[in-house]
Amino acid sequence: MTSRATPRRTVLLAAAALTTTGCGSDGGGDGGTSTSATATPGDPDTASAPAAASSSAEASATAAAPLTRTAEIPVGGGMVFAKEKVVVTQPVAGEFKAFSAVCTHQGCTVNKVADGTIDCPCHGSKFRVADGSVAKGPATRPLPAEQITVSGDAITLA
Repeated sequence: MTSRATPRRTVLLAAAALTTTGCGSDGGGDGGTSTSATATPGDPDTASAPAAASSSAEASATAAAPLTRTAEIPVGGGMVFAKEKVVVTQPVAGEFKAFSAVCTHQGCTVNKVADGTIDCPCHGSKFRVADGSVAKGPATRPLPAEQITVSGDAITLA
């Protein structure tokens, strides 16, 4: 028995016919029509559409969640958020900064903020909490700045 692939156009036309059957106004909204993506096996155009929509919705929800509260970041110090690969510091009261938590020496994740520096456990590099500059090598480049938003007492990744 031979199998024959159904052309994408035929599948799309059939799906359009099914979703438009029974269209009409239900007294509200957009006329009562709802659509959903249907993936055809092996069709790259439709297979990833639902996942992409879901991913962007999840990213929006994650982006809106606060990373921490301002009261959690000590003045003259900071906190490492390893999962997000970011360090948030408060060099002086009310001034918050963020840097990449990835050491510029060999890519280790920094693990603590102490005595005014952001410290890497791998080779001993230290970076200043005020600007991410190198306080002690072997790293020679500063930690790149990251964008954060401080709104009220919430600190959010931008």
